[in-house]
Amino acid sequence: MRYIFIFIILWNVPALAQTNRGERSGDTIYNDTIEKYYMIISGDSIPREVIDLEEVVLLRKLKFDSDLDRRRYLILRRKTRKVYPYAKLASERLMSLNSRLDDIKTRRDRKRYTKMVQNYIEKEFAEELKKLTRTEGQILVKLIHRQTGTTAFDLVKELKSGWRAFWYNTTASMFDISIKEEYHPESNQEDFLIEDILQRSFRDNILERQASALDFEYLELSDKWNKEVSQRKRSR
Repeated sequence: MRYIFIFIILWNVPALAQTNRGERSGDTIYNDTIEKYYMIISGDSIPREVIDLEEVVLLRKLKFDSDLDRRRYLILRRKTRKVYPYAKLASERLMSLNSRLDDIKTRRDRKRYTKMVQNYIEKEFAEELKKLTRTEGQILVKLIHRQTGTTAFDLVKELKSGWRAFWYNTTASMFDISIKEEYHPESNQEDFLIEDILQRSFRDNILERQASALDFEYLELSDKWNKEVSQRKRSR
């Protein structure tokens, strides 16, 4: 009988606890619980409580000193969008090359692999690079610095052989450009405009985003340059 009594008490504990937690209104007990709703997204078999939304990037309206500056921006946009994929490729190939070279022990094999990378890039892109104008070539050099953190000159100096032949033969030697040029959107207005073009092109899915190897904040730079344009207009 004692065990039966204990069993009855334990059986009724959940019901007693439910009564104590709830609020009685007539014969109805309202439990203090929160209902959860789950959704199944098309193509996904796992129910979700929330839906992940894509990041929305809000960019400030760009200010120009004149209509001529606006037209120059549009020309710069066309050139930047044209050469950016090559700078992105340079960054990807450099990371791949450095990663692979770390695993290659002998100098002979390292040189052979570097040559193989050079031949691949030249075969796929050399003819297109030869069609670049001087200004497009200079923008490319700047973007290489943006994407790799290293100037084209230092890349040539460091990697020599294959990369030296590639950049000299298809870019620098064909134009009167400096392969030592660096990318400074914080101090060079044209570089900032290039960065603005990239950010808007990333947002609109016109170009594939690749993070810069350099340390700067685009929104801070946008405030800085827009303020300078406004000050110039007020001083006229």
